[in-house]
Amino acid sequence: MSVNQHPRVLLYPRIRKSPFFYASRRHGVAMYSVYNHTYHPRHYGDPIAEYWALLEGVTLWDVGVERQIEISGPDAFDFTNLLITRDLSKCAVGQCKYVFLTDQHGGILNDPILLRLEENRFWLSLADSDILLWARGVATHAGMDVSIEEIDVGPVQVQGPKSYAVMRDLLGDAVADIRYYYLHDFQIDGIDVTVSRTGYTGEIGYEIYVHEASKNAVRLWEKVWGAGQAHGLQVIGPCHIRRIEGGMLAHGADITVDTNPFEIGMGYDWMVDLDQEADFIGKPALTRIKAEGPRRKLVGLEIDGPDLGTYNDGSMIDVLPVLADGTRIGEVTSACRSPRLEKNIGLAMVSVEHSEVGTTLQVDVGARDDSGTDLVPAVVVAKPFIDPTKEQPKGDVTALETAGPRGGSPVAGG
Repeated sequence: MSVNQHPRVLLYPRIRKSPFFYASRRHGVAMYSVYNHTYHPRHYGDPIAEYWALLEGVTLWDVGVERQIEISGPDAFDFTNLLITRDLSKCAVGQCKYVFLTDQHGGILNDPILLRLEENRFWLSLADSDILLWARGVATHAGMDVSIEEIDVGPVQVQGPKSYAVMRDLLGDAVADIRYYYLHDFQIDGIDVTVSRTGYTGEIGYEIYVHEASKNAVRLWEKVWGAGQAHGLQVIGPCHIRRIEGGMLAHGADITVDTNPFEIGMGYDWMVDLDQEADFIGKPALTRIKAEGPRRKLVGLEIDGPDLGTYNDGSMIDVLPVLADGTRIGEVTSACRSPRLEKNIGLAMVSVEHSEVGTTLQVDVGARDDSGTDLVPAVVVAKPFIDPTKEQPKGDVTALETAGPRGGSPVAGG
C-alpha cells in the first residue's frame, strides 16, 4: 500500500490565519502545523539550516498563533493571581513572567508568558490550549469585576545573537535598556508595539507585539525584514531542536492538563508559590501532591539508534514508549537529533523509580531504518542539555556586537 507523504491541506476559514500569514508565506513555507486553531509555519525547507541561522545569526518568526488574552478592570490583579500558580505581587508593571495556569486537580492548562502592562492590565500570551472561555467561566463563578478579551495584538520573534543589532536599527538605542523578561512600548513608523526580551529559543531575543495587528501586521513585518537585511536576517519556523536542547516544554507534548508542575520538576521553586497568602486554582491539590511526592518525572534522555530527525519536519508525530526490563514505564514526549551534541536527545515522562541520572532504559523508536530493530538503548541525563543555567538569553546584548559565533555549552551525559 502506498502512502501519500504530502497530502494536500486546505486552508479552511474555521482554522484561523496569523495576522502575519501572508507576509511569512512569501518566504517559502514548506510545512504548516496548527497551533491555537491557527496555521503556523513549521519550517521553510531545511530545519537544520534554520537551527544554525538561529545560533549564529538572527532569525524572524511568525508567532501570531500566540493568542493574546487581556485581563483588565478593578479586580484584574486578584483575578489574574487566582489563575496562576506564581505570586503576582512579585511581578512589577513592565515585567513579564513565565506562568502556569492549573485546574482544580493541579493539571497544567497552559503555560503562557504573562505581561503586566499596568497595575490592573495583563496579557497572557498563550501556548497551545484554549483559555479564553475557561477564564471567563472562572470570572463568572468568582463574581469578579474583570474584562477578559482576546485582543487584536500579534507577536513576531526576532531571535539569535544578532537580534539586538536588528532591534537597535529598528527602535534605537533604547532597546538596550530592556532587561531579560521585561517590556517596553515603542512606535515603529506610527505602529504601536510592545517589545519584550523573551523568546522560545534559549538565545538572546525579543518579541514584538503589534497593536491593531489585523491592520498593521504586514507593514510591521516588512519593517523588521528591512531592518534585518544588513545583519543577514532569515525567516524560520519555531526551532524545536534548540528548545529541546534548552529543556523548554511544549504544551500538548511535554505538558498537558494531565501533567502537574511537580512532575516536570517546576513545582518546588518559584513557579508554584504555595506559601503565598492568596489562593489560586489548584493550590490544595498541588499542596497534596507536594506532600505525597509525584509518581512520574520528566527527564532528559540520550537515545541511541537511528537519527530521530528535527521534530520540526514531522519526524516525531507521536510519543515513543520508554521501557525498563521489558515493561513500559513512560514515554518520550519530544525528541530530535542535536547537531551540536551529535546524538539523539529527548524529554521523557517516566516513573519516579526510573528517573535518576544514569538510569539505563530502552526506547521504542519504531522502524526508522533497515536494521529492523525498534528498541534502542537510552540513558537518563541532566537537562537542560545545553546551557544548564540558561545564561545565554540573559547575556549582555551590547557585547554581542563584537562577539563571533558560538556553539553553546553542552552538558549532556552529566
